Amino acid sequence: MEILDGKKISNQIKEEITVEVAQMRERGEKVPHLAAVLVGNDGASLTYVGSKVRSCKKIGFESTLIHLPEETSEEELLKQVADLNANPDIDGYIVQLPLPKHIDEEKVLMAVDADKDVDGFHPTNFGKMALEMESFISATPFGIMELLRRYDVETEGKHTVVIGRSHIVGRPISILMSQKGKAGNSTVTLTHSRTKDIASITRQADIVVSALGVPNFLKADMVKDDVVVIDVGITRVPDESQERGYYITGDVDFENVSKKASYITPVPGGVGPMTIAMLLKNTLLARERHQAKKA
Repeated sequence: MEILDGKKISNQIKEEITVEVAQMRERGEKVPHLAAVLVGNDGASLTYVGSKVRSCKKIGFESTLIHLPEETSEEELLKQVADLNANPDIDGYIVQLPLPKHIDEEKVLMAVDADKDVDGFHPTNFGKMALEMESFISATPFGIMELLRRYDVETEGKHTVVIGRSHIVGRPISILMSQKGKAGNSTVTLTHSRTKDIASITRQADIVVSALGVPNFLKADMVKDDVVVIDVGITRVPDESQERGYYITGDVDFENVSKKASYITPVPGGVGPMTIAMLLKNTLLARERHQAKKA
């Protein structure tokens, strides 16, 4: 059994980007600029956005954090999005989710310029991804594909079972795993909360990608020997014995499933770090595409 170490690979990617950015500075070129819009004070969002800003500083990106109060109106947020769309200095930006309940998330995400949508959430990018055209791929699926590529995990001709059909992870990874190219060419079954007898399907899988958000859902008796397991789930489970008052776990019963797996991602330290690394990669790509248009 080999651990698919997302922390190690994400650090490799960040180091590669750092070198590229240093070379841009030496040539006197514009370096990538990532902006993040955060509305309110959600604890998890604050932590996540803070991590993105620190990563930008570490690799040499310019970064801008726009922190708006909880009571910000939908109109005010849409004005901020329009300003970012029009700002030529900003290569890419994200609007951190979830948004306060009085704001229509779909309306806001639709307003984001698809050419600056480094989260890969805009329908234009999703559609281009599905058609294998140049696009921004949602950072978590992008990270999973990169992890499989860098560990040379064999996917061609394999049966991949995806658990979960979210627009951010489950559905896009099911498309990417079936596409031509390295880490693709597999036969994909997409399962979800209405699928009957999921265990009978996962037992047939050579690769399982679980993005359900249910702690320890995937048990050892649900997989076959030498399975590849990608655990996207991340849940805070209350535990008073922990100093933080909780512990973090994934969708997979890691202790027991790992005994049967050929490759497996841990939680934390697996898919999570890859998400931020690929957001940075998307920002670098955005900068390259904008420069190419100007040339």
